[in-house]
Amino acid sequence: MNSSILKRPVSYAVLLPAEYENTTKSYPVVYLLHGFGDNEKAWYQGGNIRYHADLHAAETGPVIYVMPQGFNTYWVNKYNGNYPYMDMLTQELMPHIDSLYRTAGHASQRAVMGYSMGGYGALILAAKNPEIFGTAVVLSMSFRTDGQYLAEPQSVYDVQWGPVFGSPGKSGNDRLSPYFLEYSPFHFFTNQNDPALSGQRYFIDCGDDEESLSETNNALHLILRQEGIKHEYRVRNGAHTWDYWHKSLPEAFRFIGTAFRNQNYADEGEPASLTATLLDEEVHEFTIPGSTHPYRVMTPAQYVSETRTYPLFVFLHERPGNDPEGASQKLLSLIKGSIVGMKLPQTLFVEIPCTGSVLSANDIELLVDEVKQNFRVNTGGRYAVIGANGDAGSILTGMAGALSENFNACMLFDAGIDDSVLPESKELKWYLDITDEGANAPAYHSLFMHLKKGNFPHEYRVRQGLATHGDVLSGLNNATVFIKDNLLKQ
Repeated sequence: MNSSILKRPVSYAVLLPAEYENTTKSYPVVYLLHGFGDNEKAWYQGGNIRYHADLHAAETGPVIYVMPQGFNTYWVNKYNGNYPYMDMLTQELMPHIDSLYRTAGHASQRAVMGYSMGGYGALILAAKNPEIFGTAVVLSMSFRTDGQYLAEPQSVYDVQWGPVFGSPGKSGNDRLSPYFLEYSPFHFFTNQNDPALSGQRYFIDCGDDEESLSETNNALHLILRQEGIKHEYRVRNGAHTWDYWHKSLPEAFRFIGTAFRNQNYADEGEPASLTATLLDEEVHEFTIPGSTHPYRVMTPAQYVSETRTYPLFVFLHERPGNDPEGASQKLLSLIKGSIVGMKLPQTLFVEIPCTGSVLSANDIELLVDEVKQNFRVNTGGRYAVIGANGDAGSILTGMAGALSENFNACMLFDAGIDDSVLPESKELKWYLDITDEGANAPAYHSLFMHLKKGNFPHEYRVRQGLATHGDVLSGLNNATVFIKDNLLKQ
Protein backbone atom coordinates (compact mmCIF):
# COMPACT_ATOMS: atom_id res chain seq x y z
CA MET A 1 0.00 0.00 0.00
CA ASN A 2 1.34 3.45 -0.90
CA SER A 3 1.06 5.58 2.25
CA SER A 4 0.56 9.31 1.81
CA ILE A 5 1.12 9.78 5.56
CA LEU A 6 4.55 8.09 5.59
CA LYS A 7 5.27 9.00 1.97
CA ARG A 8 6.41 5.49 1.17
CA PRO A 9 5.02 2.03 0.35
CA VAL A 10 4.09 -0.20 3.30
CA SER A 11 4.07 -3.98 2.87
CA TYR A 12 1.64 -6.33 4.56
CA ALA A 13 0.58 -9.97 4.41
CA VAL A 14 -2.93 -11.38 4.80
CA LEU A 15 -4.03 -14.88 5.77
CA LEU A 16 -7.67 -15.59 4.91
CA PRO A 17 -9.80 -18.32 6.48
CA ALA A 18 -10.14 -21.46 4.35
CA GLU A 19 -13.83 -20.82 3.73
CA TYR A 20 -13.42 -17.19 2.66
CA GLU A 21 -13.85 -17.64 -1.11
CA ASN A 22 -16.98 -19.74 -0.68
CA THR A 23 -18.95 -17.32 1.50
CA THR A 24 -20.17 -13.74 1.52
CA LYS A 25 -20.03 -13.13 5.27
CA SER A 26 -17.70 -10.81 7.16
CA TYR A 27 -14.97 -12.01 9.53
CA PRO A 28 -13.19 -10.86 12.69
CA VAL A 29 -9.65 -9.58 12.17
CA VAL A 30 -6.45 -10.17 14.13
CA TYR A 31 -3.50 -7.86 13.43
CA LEU A 32 -0.18 -9.64 14.04
CA LEU A 33 2.78 -7.40 14.90
CA HIS A 34 6.44 -8.33 14.55
CA GLY A 35 9.46 -7.54 16.70
CA PHE A 36 12.34 -5.06 16.37
CA GLY A 37 14.39 -5.75 13.25
CA ASP A 38 11.76 -8.07 11.71
CA ASN A 39 9.15 -7.38 9.05
CA GLU A 40 5.71 -8.49 7.80
CA LYS A 41 7.11 -11.92 6.87
CA ALA A 42 8.00 -12.86 10.46
CA TRP A 43 4.62 -14.29 11.45
CA TYR A 44 4.31 -16.55 8.40
CA GLN A 45 7.97 -17.61 8.30
CA GLY A 46 9.34 -18.02 11.84
CA GLY A 47 5.83 -17.77 13.29
CA ASN A 48 4.34 -20.41 10.96
CA ILE A 49 1.01 -18.68 11.49
CA ARG A 50 -0.93 -20.68 8.91
CA TYR A 51 -0.26 -23.94 10.74
CA HIS A 52 -1.12 -22.53 14.17
CA ALA A 53 -4.19 -20.66 12.94
CA ASP A 54 -5.53 -23.85 11.33
CA LEU A 55 -4.71 -25.88 14.45
CA HIS A 56 -6.70 -23.54 16.70
CA ALA A 57 -9.44 -22.51 14.27
CA ALA A 58 -12.07 -24.13 16.48
CA GLU A 59 -11.10 -21.76 19.31
CA THR A 60 -11.06 -18.54 17.29
CA GLY A 61 -13.61 -19.34 14.62
CA PRO A 62 -12.78 -18.25 11.05
CA VAL A 63 -10.55 -15.17 11.25
CA ILE A 64 -8.65 -12.86 8.88
CA TYR A 65 -5.02 -12.30 9.96
CA VAL A 66 -3.21 -9.15 8.84
CA MET A 67 0.57 -8.81 9.23
CA PRO A 68 1.78 -5.23 8.60
CA GLN A 69 5.33 -3.98 8.15
CA GLY A 70 6.16 -2.00 11.28
CA PHE A 71 9.77 -0.96 10.61
CA ASN A 72 11.36 -0.17 14.01
CA THR A 73 8.70 2.32 15.09
CA TYR A 74 7.40 0.51 18.17
CA TRP A 75 4.07 0.92 16.34
CA VAL A 76 3.62 4.54 17.51
CA ASN A 77 4.10 7.97 15.97
CA LYS A 78 7.65 9.19 16.49
CA TYR A 79 7.93 11.89 19.14
CA ASN A 80 8.91 14.65 16.69
CA GLY A 81 6.00 14.01 14.32
CA ASN A 82 8.13 13.22 11.28
CA TYR A 83 7.13 9.53 11.07
CA PRO A 84 3.52 9.07 12.29
CA TYR A 85 3.31 5.30 12.02
CA MET A 86 0.27 4.77 14.29
CA ASP A 87 -1.66 7.34 12.26
CA MET A 88 -0.77 5.46 9.08
CA LEU A 89 -1.90 2.14 10.53
CA THR A 90 -5.22 3.36 11.91
CA GLN A 91 -6.10 5.97 9.24
CA GLU A 92 -4.73 4.37 6.06
CA LEU A 93 -3.82 0.70 6.32
CA MET A 94 -6.85 -0.46 8.29
CA PRO A 95 -9.38 1.29 5.99
CA HIS A 96 -7.41 -0.14 3.07
CA ILE A 97 -7.75 -3.68 4.50
CA ASP A 98 -11.45 -3.13 5.25
CA SER A 99 -12.01 -2.03 1.64
CA LEU A 100 -10.33 -5.11 0.17
CA TYR A 101 -11.63 -7.82 2.50
CA ARG A 102 -14.91 -8.60 4.23
CA THR A 103 -13.93 -7.57 7.75
CA ALA A 104 -16.38 -7.30 10.63
CA GLY A 105 -15.22 -3.73 11.17
CA HIS A 106 -15.98 -3.32 14.89
CA ALA A 107 -13.61 -3.11 17.88
CA SER A 108 -15.28 -6.13 19.49
CA GLN A 109 -14.34 -8.13 16.38
CA ARG A 110 -10.81 -6.80 16.03
CA ALA A 111 -7.79 -7.95 18.06
CA VAL A 112 -4.08 -7.18 17.94
CA MET A 113 -1.33 -9.61 18.95
CA GLY A 114 2.44 -9.17 18.84
CA TYR A 115 5.76 -10.33 20.25
CA SER A 116 8.64 -8.24 21.64
CA MET A 117 8.38 -4.77 20.03
CA GLY A 118 5.10 -6.05 18.61
CA GLY A 119 4.02 -6.99 22.12
CA TYR A 120 4.32 -3.36 23.10
CA GLY A 121 2.59 -2.46 19.83
CA ALA A 122 -0.33 -4.73 20.67
CA LEU A 123 -0.66 -3.13 24.08
CA ILE A 124 -0.34 0.48 22.92
CA LEU A 125 -2.59 0.15 19.86
CA ALA A 126 -5.43 -1.28 21.95
CA ALA A 127 -4.76 1.05 24.89
CA LYS A 128 -4.82 4.25 22.82
CA ASN A 129 -7.45 3.19 20.27
CA PRO A 130 -10.28 1.42 22.13
CA GLU A 131 -12.71 2.33 19.35
CA ILE A 132 -10.58 0.21 16.96
CA PHE A 133 -9.15 -2.68 19.00
CA GLY A 134 -11.11 -4.40 21.74
CA THR A 135 -8.54 -7.10 22.51
CA ALA A 136 -4.75 -7.15 22.94
CA VAL A 137 -2.48 -10.19 23.27
CA VAL A 138 0.93 -9.04 24.49
CA LEU A 139 3.76 -11.58 24.14
CA SER A 140 7.13 -10.79 25.78
CA MET A 141 6.51 -7.06 25.57
CA SER A 142 9.64 -5.06 24.84
CA PHE A 143 9.49 -1.84 26.84
CA ARG A 144 11.12 -0.41 29.95
CA THR A 145 10.10 0.72 33.40
CA ASP A 146 11.35 4.20 34.28
CA GLY A 147 14.29 2.69 36.15
CA GLN A 148 15.21 0.40 33.27
CA TYR A 149 14.88 3.27 30.78
CA LEU A 150 17.26 5.46 32.77
CA ALA A 151 19.74 2.59 33.07
CA GLU A 152 19.86 1.74 29.34
CA PRO A 153 23.38 2.05 27.91
CA GLN A 154 23.69 5.21 25.84
CA SER A 155 24.40 3.26 22.65
CA VAL A 156 21.20 1.20 23.06
CA TYR A 157 19.10 4.22 23.99
CA ASP A 158 20.33 6.22 21.00
CA VAL A 159 19.44 3.46 18.52
CA GLN A 160 16.35 1.80 19.97
CA TRP A 161 14.49 4.27 22.18
CA GLY A 162 15.60 7.83 21.58
CA PRO A 163 14.55 8.00 17.92
CA VAL A 164 10.98 6.98 18.89
CA PHE A 165 10.27 8.37 22.38
CA GLY A 166 12.75 11.21 22.80
CA SER A 167 15.84 12.85 21.32
CA PRO A 168 18.91 10.60 20.99
CA GLY A 169 21.76 11.64 23.22
CA LYS A 170 19.61 12.28 26.29
CA SER A 171 20.72 10.84 29.62
CA GLY A 172 19.43 10.72 33.18
CA ASN A 173 15.97 12.10 33.93
CA ASP A 174 16.00 14.03 30.64
CA ARG A 175 15.08 10.73 29.00
CA LEU A 176 11.71 10.75 30.80
CA SER A 177 10.19 13.12 28.29
CA PRO A 178 6.47 13.97 28.32
CA TYR A 179 6.10 11.85 25.16
CA PHE A 180 7.71 8.80 26.78
CA LEU A 181 5.51 9.17 29.86
CA GLU A 182 2.39 9.52 27.69
CA TYR A 183 3.16 6.20 26.00
CA SER A 184 4.48 4.33 29.03
CA PRO A 185 1.99 1.81 30.48
CA PHE A 186 3.59 2.44 33.87
CA HIS A 187 2.08 5.93 33.68
CA PHE A 188 -1.00 5.93 31.45
CA PHE A 189 -2.63 3.00 33.29
CA THR A 190 -2.61 5.11 36.46
CA ASN A 191 -4.46 7.97 34.72
CA GLN A 192 -8.17 7.48 35.30
CA ASN A 193 -9.02 9.47 32.16
CA ASP A 194 -6.78 7.52 29.79
CA PRO A 195 -8.42 5.59 26.92
CA ALA A 196 -6.50 2.50 28.08
CA LEU A 197 -9.18 2.09 30.79
CA SER A 198 -12.08 1.65 28.36
CA GLY A 199 -12.79 -2.02 28.99
CA GLN A 200 -10.29 -3.56 26.57
CA ARG A 201 -9.34 -7.20 27.12
CA TYR A 202 -5.63 -7.60 27.88
CA PHE A 203 -3.68 -10.87 27.81
CA ILE A 204 0.01 -10.62 28.78
CA ASP A 205 2.54 -13.47 28.59
CA CYS A 206 6.31 -13.45 29.16
CA GLY A 207 8.87 -16.20 29.86
CA ASP A 208 10.75 -16.40 33.15
CA ASP A 209 14.10 -16.65 31.34
CA GLU A 210 13.86 -13.30 29.57
CA GLU A 211 16.81 -11.03 30.37
CA SER A 212 15.18 -7.70 31.28
CA LEU A 213 11.66 -8.22 29.96
CA SER A 214 10.64 -10.60 32.76
CA GLU A 215 11.00 -7.67 35.14
CA THR A 216 9.19 -5.28 32.77
CA ASN A 217 6.18 -7.52 32.18
CA ASN A 218 5.91 -8.56 35.80
CA ALA A 219 5.98 -4.89 36.83
CA LEU A 220 3.19 -4.21 34.33
CA HIS A 221 1.12 -6.98 35.90
CA LEU A 222 1.59 -5.38 39.33
CA ILE A 223 0.48 -1.96 38.00
CA LEU A 224 -2.64 -3.47 36.46
CA ARG A 225 -3.43 -5.30 39.70
CA GLN A 226 -2.82 -2.14 41.74
CA GLU A 227 -5.20 -0.17 39.53
CA GLY A 228 -7.84 -2.92 39.47
CA ILE A 229 -7.61 -3.32 35.68
CA LYS A 230 -8.89 -6.71 34.56
CA HIS A 231 -6.34 -8.74 32.60
CA GLU A 232 -4.80 -12.17 32.20
CA TYR A 233 -1.11 -12.72 32.98
CA ARG A 234 1.04 -15.78 32.33
CA VAL A 235 4.64 -16.71 33.04
CA ARG A 236 6.04 -20.04 31.89
CA ASN A 237 9.48 -21.52 31.41
CA GLY A 238 11.16 -19.95 28.40
CA ALA A 239 12.98 -17.05 26.78
CA HIS A 240 12.68 -14.63 23.84
CA THR A 241 12.11 -17.25 21.15
CA TRP A 242 9.48 -18.48 18.70
CA ASP A 243 9.44 -21.73 20.65
CA TYR A 244 8.09 -19.83 23.68
CA TRP A 245 5.59 -17.79 21.64
CA HIS A 246 4.31 -20.87 19.83
CA LYS A 247 3.53 -22.40 23.21
CA SER A 248 1.68 -19.20 24.12
CA LEU A 249 -0.59 -19.42 21.09
CA PRO A 250 -3.11 -22.06 22.23
CA GLU A 251 -4.25 -19.92 25.15
CA ALA A 252 -3.82 -16.69 23.20
CA PHE A 253 -6.14 -17.95 20.46
CA ARG A 254 -8.62 -19.18 23.07
CA PHE A 255 -8.57 -15.74 24.69
CA ILE A 256 -9.16 -14.03 21.33
CA GLY A 257 -11.98 -16.40 20.41
CA THR A 258 -13.65 -15.82 23.77
CA ALA A 259 -13.44 -12.06 23.20
CA PHE A 260 -14.92 -12.32 19.70
CA ARG A 261 -17.85 -14.30 21.18
CA ASN A 262 -18.18 -11.76 24.02
CA GLN A 263 -17.77 -14.49 26.65
CA ASN A 264 -15.99 -14.45 29.99
CA TYR A 265 -12.60 -16.13 30.06
CA ALA A 266 -13.16 -18.87 32.65
CA ASP A 267 -10.80 -20.72 34.98
CA GLU A 268 -10.24 -24.40 34.23
CA GLY A 269 -10.92 -25.55 37.82
CA GLU A 270 -9.27 -28.17 40.03
CA PRO A 271 -7.07 -30.89 38.49
CA ALA A 272 -8.75 -34.16 37.54
CA SER A 273 -6.21 -36.26 39.46
CA LEU A 274 -7.95 -35.33 42.73
CA THR A 275 -10.04 -38.45 42.20
CA ALA A 276 -7.38 -40.88 43.54
CA THR A 277 -8.71 -42.84 46.54
CA LEU A 278 -6.67 -42.91 49.75
CA LEU A 279 -6.30 -46.11 51.77
CA ASP A 280 -6.01 -46.02 55.57
CA GLU A 281 -2.85 -48.12 55.56
CA GLU A 282 -1.10 -45.59 53.29
CA VAL A 283 -1.41 -42.59 55.64
CA HIS A 284 0.46 -42.49 58.96
CA GLU A 285 0.07 -39.86 61.72
CA PHE A 286 3.03 -38.54 63.74
CA THR A 287 4.14 -35.58 65.85
CA ILE A 288 7.41 -33.73 65.30
CA PRO A 289 9.80 -34.79 68.10
CA GLY A 290 9.90 -32.37 71.02
CA SER A 291 6.75 -30.55 69.89
CA THR A 292 3.01 -30.97 69.54
CA HIS A 293 3.07 -30.28 65.81
CA PRO A 294 1.42 -33.06 63.78
CA TYR A 295 2.43 -34.39 60.40
CA ARG A 296 1.31 -37.15 58.06
CA VAL A 297 3.36 -39.54 55.97
CA MET A 298 1.75 -41.10 52.89
CA THR A 299 3.52 -44.17 51.55
CA PRO A 300 3.26 -45.42 47.96
CA ALA A 301 0.79 -48.24 47.28
CA GLN A 302 3.64 -50.71 46.72
CA TYR A 303 5.48 -49.78 49.90
CA VAL A 304 4.67 -52.96 51.88
CA SER A 305 5.47 -55.26 48.97
CA GLU A 306 8.84 -53.71 48.09
CA THR A 307 12.16 -53.25 49.82
CA ARG A 308 13.40 -50.26 47.82
CA THR A 309 14.00 -46.77 49.20
CA TYR A 310 12.08 -43.67 48.12
CA PRO A 311 12.64 -39.94 47.58
CA LEU A 312 10.96 -37.53 49.98
CA PHE A 313 8.51 -34.68 49.31
CA VAL A 314 7.64 -32.49 52.33
CA PHE A 315 4.85 -29.91 52.14
CA LEU A 316 3.96 -27.23 54.71
CA HIS A 317 0.23 -26.94 54.19
CA GLU A 318 -1.78 -23.81 54.94
CA ARG A 319 -5.33 -25.20 54.89
CA PRO A 320 -8.58 -23.23 54.47
CA GLY A 321 -10.36 -22.73 57.77
CA ASN A 322 -13.76 -23.95 56.55
CA ASP A 323 -12.60 -27.49 55.74
CA PRO A 324 -9.01 -28.19 56.83
CA GLU A 325 -9.29 -31.97 56.81
CA GLY A 326 -10.98 -31.94 53.43
CA ALA A 327 -8.10 -29.85 52.11
CA SER A 328 -5.60 -32.39 53.46
CA GLN A 329 -7.47 -35.22 51.78
CA LYS A 330 -7.44 -33.36 48.46
CA LEU A 331 -3.70 -32.67 48.73
CA LEU A 332 -2.86 -36.29 49.52
CA SER A 333 -5.20 -37.50 46.80
CA LEU A 334 -3.54 -35.21 44.26
CA ILE A 335 -0.06 -36.50 45.09
CA LYS A 336 -1.24 -40.12 45.01
CA GLY A 337 -2.98 -39.53 41.68
CA SER A 338 0.22 -38.06 40.26
CA ILE A 339 2.20 -41.11 41.42
CA VAL A 340 -0.37 -43.60 40.10
CA GLY A 341 -0.49 -41.70 36.81
CA MET A 342 3.34 -41.82 36.68
CA LYS A 343 3.67 -38.02 36.62
CA LEU A 344 5.71 -38.42 39.83
CA PRO A 345 8.01 -41.26 40.87
CA GLN A 346 7.15 -43.54 43.77
CA THR A 347 7.61 -41.09 46.66
CA LEU A 348 7.17 -40.70 50.39
CA PHE A 349 4.96 -37.63 50.84
CA VAL A 350 4.89 -35.71 54.13
CA GLU A 351 2.17 -33.18 54.88
CA ILE A 352 2.78 -30.74 57.75
CA PRO A 353 -0.53 -28.96 58.47
CA CYS A 354 0.16 -25.40 59.63
CA THR A 355 -1.77 -25.15 62.87
CA GLY A 356 -0.63 -21.76 64.14
CA SER A 357 2.36 -23.00 66.13
CA VAL A 358 5.74 -21.79 64.89
CA LEU A 359 7.96 -24.23 63.03
CA SER A 360 11.74 -23.89 62.95
CA ALA A 361 14.48 -25.26 60.74
CA ASN A 362 15.36 -27.56 63.63
CA ASP A 363 11.80 -28.94 63.62
CA ILE A 364 12.12 -29.77 59.92
CA GLU A 365 15.48 -31.45 60.53
CA LEU A 366 14.02 -33.52 63.38
CA LEU A 367 11.07 -34.49 61.20
CA VAL A 368 13.35 -35.60 58.34
CA ASP A 369 15.48 -37.64 60.77
CA GLU A 370 12.39 -39.33 62.19
CA VAL A 371 10.97 -40.12 58.76
CA LYS A 372 14.31 -41.65 57.77
CA GLN A 373 14.26 -43.80 60.90
CA ASN A 374 10.70 -45.04 60.41
CA PHE A 375 10.54 -45.34 56.62
CA ARG A 376 12.77 -46.37 53.73
CA VAL A 377 14.08 -43.02 52.47
CA ASN A 378 16.94 -42.57 50.01
CA THR A 379 20.11 -41.61 51.85
CA GLY A 380 22.68 -41.74 49.03
CA GLY A 381 21.94 -38.09 48.33
CA ARG A 382 19.26 -35.62 49.31
CA TYR A 383 16.54 -36.94 46.93
CA ALA A 384 14.14 -34.48 48.54
CA VAL A 385 11.96 -31.45 47.81
CA ILE A 386 10.12 -29.15 50.22
CA GLY A 387 7.20 -26.84 49.47
CA ALA A 388 4.63 -24.58 51.10
CA ASN A 389 1.57 -22.48 50.36
CA GLY A 390 -0.07 -19.47 51.98
CA ASP A 391 1.31 -18.23 55.28
CA ALA A 392 3.44 -21.37 55.53
CA GLY A 393 5.61 -19.81 52.84
CA SER A 394 6.89 -17.19 55.31
CA ILE A 395 7.98 -20.00 57.61
CA LEU A 396 9.76 -21.75 54.76
CA THR A 397 11.53 -18.70 53.32
CA GLY A 398 12.56 -17.71 56.83
CA MET A 399 14.47 -20.98 57.24
CA ALA A 400 15.76 -21.13 53.64
CA GLY A 401 19.40 -20.89 54.68
CA ALA A 402 19.20 -24.21 56.56
CA LEU A 403 17.22 -26.19 53.98
CA SER A 404 19.99 -27.14 51.56
CA GLU A 405 21.37 -29.76 53.95
CA ASN A 406 18.29 -31.92 53.36
CA PHE A 407 16.60 -30.70 50.18
CA ASN A 408 17.36 -30.02 46.53
CA ALA A 409 14.54 -27.57 45.88
CA CYS A 410 12.10 -25.25 47.62
CA MET A 411 8.63 -24.67 46.11
CA LEU A 412 6.19 -21.88 46.94
CA PHE A 413 2.53 -21.80 45.86
CA ASP A 414 0.81 -18.42 46.35
CA ALA A 415 2.87 -18.27 49.50
CA GLY A 416 3.64 -15.52 51.94
CA ILE A 417 7.31 -14.57 51.77
CA ASP A 418 9.59 -13.32 54.52
CA ASP A 419 11.23 -10.36 52.77
CA SER A 420 13.65 -9.88 55.65
CA VAL A 421 15.33 -13.26 55.05
CA LEU A 422 15.91 -13.70 51.33
CA PRO A 423 17.93 -16.70 50.08
CA GLU A 424 21.70 -16.51 50.12
CA SER A 425 22.73 -20.09 49.30
CA LYS A 426 22.57 -21.14 45.66
CA GLU A 427 22.42 -24.84 46.45
CA LEU A 428 18.61 -24.82 46.52
CA LYS A 429 16.60 -24.47 43.33
CA TRP A 430 13.48 -22.33 43.78
CA TYR A 431 10.08 -22.80 42.17
CA LEU A 432 7.68 -19.87 42.51
CA ASP A 433 4.07 -20.50 41.49
CA ILE A 434 1.17 -18.08 41.78
CA THR A 435 -2.05 -17.31 39.93
CA ASP A 436 -2.51 -13.94 38.24
CA GLU A 437 -5.03 -13.07 40.95
CA GLY A 438 -2.99 -14.61 43.78
CA ALA A 439 -2.74 -12.86 47.12
CA ASN A 440 1.04 -12.43 47.26
CA ALA A 441 2.02 -11.00 43.85
CA PRO A 442 4.18 -8.06 45.14
CA ALA A 443 6.20 -10.33 47.43
CA TYR A 444 6.65 -12.83 44.59
CA HIS A 445 7.98 -10.07 42.37
CA SER A 446 10.53 -9.09 45.02
CA LEU A 447 11.72 -12.67 45.50
CA PHE A 448 11.77 -13.34 41.74
CA MET A 449 13.93 -10.25 41.14
CA HIS A 450 16.25 -11.27 43.98
CA LEU A 451 16.68 -14.74 42.49
CA LYS A 452 17.00 -13.52 38.91
CA LYS A 453 19.49 -10.73 39.53
CA GLY A 454 21.50 -12.93 41.88
CA ASN A 455 21.65 -15.79 39.33
CA PHE A 456 20.01 -18.24 41.72
CA PRO A 457 18.61 -21.38 40.08
CA HIS A 458 14.86 -20.83 39.86
CA GLU A 459 11.64 -21.27 37.91
CA TYR A 460 8.75 -18.81 37.98
CA ARG A 461 5.14 -19.50 36.98
CA VAL A 462 2.06 -17.31 36.83
CA ARG A 463 -1.15 -19.13 35.91
CA GLN A 464 -4.81 -18.34 35.50
CA GLY A 465 -6.79 -18.49 38.71
CA LEU A 466 -7.69 -17.03 42.06
CA ALA A 467 -6.17 -17.10 45.53
CA THR A 468 -7.92 -20.36 46.47
CA HIS A 469 -6.84 -23.75 47.76
CA GLY A 470 -8.04 -25.33 44.51
CA ASP A 471 -5.67 -23.10 42.58
CA VAL A 472 -2.78 -24.14 44.83
CA LEU A 473 -3.58 -27.75 43.96
CA SER A 474 -3.64 -26.83 40.26
CA GLY A 475 -0.18 -25.31 40.68
CA LEU A 476 1.12 -28.49 42.28
CA ASN A 477 -0.43 -30.52 39.50
CA ASN A 478 1.39 -28.39 36.91
CA ALA A 479 4.70 -28.63 38.76
CA THR A 480 5.18 -32.40 38.55
CA VAL A 481 8.04 -32.23 36.01
CA PHE A 482 10.00 -29.89 38.29
CA ILE A 483 9.22 -32.03 41.35
CA LYS A 484 10.26 -35.23 39.56
CA ASP A 485 13.54 -33.74 38.32
CA ASN A 486 14.52 -32.56 41.79
CA LEU A 487 13.34 -35.65 43.67
CA LEU A 488 15.63 -37.81 41.57
CA LYS A 489 18.64 -35.49 41.80
CA GLN A 490 21.35 -36.52 44.27
